[in-house]
Amino acid sequence: MLLFTALALSLAAPQDPPANPQIDYAGFATLTRDVRALRAKRLLAFDKFQAMAAGKDVLLLDARSKDAFARGHIAGAVNLPFTDFTAEALAAVVGPNRDRPILIYCNNNFSNHRSPVPLKNPQLALNIQTFINLVGYGYANVWELRDVVDFNDPKVGWVTTAG
Repeated sequence: MLLFTALALSLAAPQDPPANPQIDYAGFATLTRDVRALRAKRLLAFDKFQAMAAGKDVLLLDARSKDAFARGHIAGAVNLPFTDFTAEALAAVVGPNRDRPILIYCNNNFSNHRSPVPLKNPQLALNIQTFINLVGYGYANVWELRDVVDFNDPKVGWVTTAG
């Protein structure tokens, strides 16, 4: 009777759907774990971030939405929304040099906590996903703004393109 009950329960239990070969959570978890040590060494104080941004062939990448970027961003930044990251889109923005220095920042680097940089949940800050994805796509020379700054501070160089 016990064997019959176990067999009946196993047949009645819902089955996991087949895995989607285009989604690899285990691979993402491994990538995230592997990137952690690199990211810890690539956090820059604002003054060093600015100095590096002024360097030759450095890309200042803003991965926020097109609309948020238009409402305000650090001068010199190029926008590629995170939702548009693909190998092709990144190659078009970054160029052929996979060793090109890429600087990133996000909403959580600003103390203003209002549009266009509302505070995000810290563990979901765009910097985290952007850093992981850039490395995952083969761009390992990524540097991230560590500090929290006020976009009204003239040193930040905040500009808007929206009218």
